[in-house]
Amino acid sequence: MLGGELEPCSTDPLTGFFRDGCCNTGPEDLGSHTICAVATSEFLAHQRSIGNDLSTPMPQYGFPGLRPGDRWCVTAMNWARAYNDGVAAPVVLASTNEAVLKIVPLDALRKLAVDVPDDPGSLEA
Repeated sequence: MLGGELEPCSTDPLTGFFRDGCCNTGPEDLGSHTICAVATSEFLAHQRSIGNDLSTPMPQYGFPGLRPGDRWCVTAMNWARAYNDGVAAPVVLASTNEAVLKIVPLDALRKLAVDVPDDPGSLEA
C-alpha cells in the first residue's frame, strides 16, 4: 500500500486469508481480506451485529477470537460497511494490500491510518 513490500499484519493471532500473517489475496479470496485493521470494541460489536463475529473463539478453526488491539486482515466490504456506519477500525497501511483500492477509496483508508509515513506524499495514488 505504501509502495514497498507488504508488511506482516499479525502472527499472534495468525491472520490472513492464507494464514501467513499478511493480508495477501488471490482469486480464491472472494471476501478480499486485504485491510490490516486494529480491532476496537466498537468495530468488533459492529461486525458481530452484521453477522461477522470476530470476537468468539472458534478453536475448531484455530481462531482465538479477537480482542481490542489485535490486528487482523479484514474483508474490504465489511470494513467499508463499518466505515459507512462510523465505526471502522484503524488501518495499518503498510500491512494493507493495495488490491483493496478496487473496493475502498484511498482517502477513507488514510483517514484511519495509524502508520503515517515520514513522507505522507508517498500515499498519493
